[in-house]
Amino acid sequence: MVIAGDPNLGYLIKKETEVKLPQTTRVKNKTPAPIQITAEQILREARERQEAEIRPPKQKITDATELGDYRLRRCKEFEDSIVFGSVWERAVAVDYKDHTLWLKYADFEMKNKFVNHARNIWDRATELLPTVDQLWYKSIHMEEMLGNVAGARQIYERWMKWMPDPQGWLSYIKFELRYDEIERARAIFERIVDCHPKFSAWIKFAKFEMKNGEIARPRNCYERAVDKLGDKEEAEELYVAFAEFEEKCKETERVRFIDKFALNHIPKGRAEELYKKIIAFEKQYGDMEGIDGAIVRKKRFQYEDEVGKNPLNYDAWFDYIRLEESVGDRQRIEEVYERAIANVPPAQEKQYWLRYIYLWINYALYEELVAQDMDRTRDVYNLCLKMIPHEKFSFAKIWLMAAEFAINKMFKKYIEIELQLGNRERCRKLYEKYLERPPENCDAWIKYAELERFLKETERVRALFELAIDQPGLNMPELLWKAYIGFEISKSEYERTRALYERLLKRTKHLKVWISYANFEASANKNCSQETGLPEGDYEQKRKCLERARAVFERALSYFKTSAPELKEERAMLLEEWLNMESSFGEPGEVDLVRVKLPKKLKKRRHIQTEDGPAGYEDYIDYLFPEETQTTNLKILEAAYKWKKQKIASDDD
Repeated sequence: MVIAGDPNLGYLIKKETEVKLPQTTRVKNKTPAPIQITAEQILREARERQEAEIRPPKQKITDATELGDYRLRRCKEFEDSIVFGSVWERAVAVDYKDHTLWLKYADFEMKNKFVNHARNIWDRATELLPTVDQLWYKSIHMEEMLGNVAGARQIYERWMKWMPDPQGWLSYIKFELRYDEIERARAIFERIVDCHPKFSAWIKFAKFEMKNGEIARPRNCYERAVDKLGDKEEAEELYVAFAEFEEKCKETERVRFIDKFALNHIPKGRAEELYKKIIAFEKQYGDMEGIDGAIVRKKRFQYEDEVGKNPLNYDAWFDYIRLEESVGDRQRIEEVYERAIANVPPAQEKQYWLRYIYLWINYALYEELVAQDMDRTRDVYNLCLKMIPHEKFSFAKIWLMAAEFAINKMFKKYIEIELQLGNRERCRKLYEKYLERPPENCDAWIKYAELERFLKETERVRALFELAIDQPGLNMPELLWKAYIGFEISKSEYERTRALYERLLKRTKHLKVWISYANFEASANKNCSQETGLPEGDYEQKRKCLERARAVFERALSYFKTSAPELKEERAMLLEEWLNMESSFGEPGEVDLVRVKLPKKLKKRRHIQTEDGPAGYEDYIDYLFPEETQTTNLKILEAAYKWKKQKIASDDD
């Protein structure tokens, strides 16, 4: 209804009843028609031609009181419709950008069951404010409540033309899934990854395909996502989700390939979550070598990040080199050494060269003692001496080491010539002279012992090893002990080997010594067969070997528990080794015996203290062992008991 004098009320005309007038044509005859039609006539004919089922019911009025009530009611309805309609229309005309007005206006029409009016309001609101998601949601919800699924879908399509945020697209997908329209939902996902090419959209697409039970489709989603977005710095989330999908499919090799590919494409500083997933995966599906490899890769990326930020941080280079030396890849070790020594101190002052020169020293020692490449060792010394600005300062240590290397090399070459000539006694004399100057040189002792072993002088070999391990200040004593123990094992002297392990444990109780001792007892099936007289692989023989190894582990566990309780990580690693050993023995093994001793890993946070004061927090892994859990529970109960006792005493007072 339109009220004259108020142009705003024109909006009350129903949108669906509007008729588009045809284009006017040129009228030649302008004389009036013989029959004139008025508005009153049109309305009268419309009422007369109404069908019976849609005509309002006739009401009979019998007295004046009933007539007065009827008039009053109709008058009030008419006035209310005018008042309410004009108020809402005036409000939206004044401030149409306030979406809450549209919401309340449409809610008013819906409460009064004017559905078409409400539709008209939603259409006008979404056209004027297409970026307000709530208007679209309310409009769609109304159509769904009315069961008009096709109408709701049309509203969604109008909305999607405005490219809303991903949540709007996902609501469209959920709408289609509510009516089991899988293909429609899939088509919408294809549109959303084009409209919003983000990792989260691709991951949701892949999970949607996974729920429908098809392996090829989600894998195709992940592969397409990697092709389009794999080179971005934030791609860690995508790779983690891809690896988790392949892990659910039991494709362990695919998981490892994805992890390796991801580490080559993600910046070091953004791969923290990926490293955690790799380590957890290797612990579940891999072996100790795979776990160690994952941990090494994580640390390698951390060191790369540190030396990249500050190439003159020589301590970071030392840590990086030690990591690579623990892995044992000679090519990578030499590469890191070369990169480290390339960072020459910018100032020619000795105080800045002190840490730098030790890089050269360690490099030379590695080439000489570990790689045993004498030519490369000589080149390292020569390059180092050329690098030092001797006119301003020098280092006596590097001169002495270079001279000592030249002497050692001369001795080794001389001994090699005499050995080829068969002069055994002269070789012994040369080794004795060789060991007079640097008696702490473990490599020389080992070479001398190898000579005697080659000559089948067993007692002389033992005497040399005994003399060597008593020398103070040995440069690499672990290699000497390892060679001595290996010699006794090769001679099948198992009691002597055990005695050597016991002597070594009196000097150091390092975790590696305990594990090596236990592995010797556990893996020596041949040893046990010779000692027990039982055939190799016999159940009783395996059980005896296992008991000996178990006894070593129990001693080690007791040491870490009582004498070194602060070494929680070493204790946890010991239990892991013990558990692996019990598993490897099969039937004689008792996995549950170790499993109950395993600790719980707890992620904690602590202050970082520097020379300048606190520098924030860092996360670390702590271990809670079963007996500590019981102690903690007892302390809690004891504290609760004291509190209860004090409360009772205070109540009595």
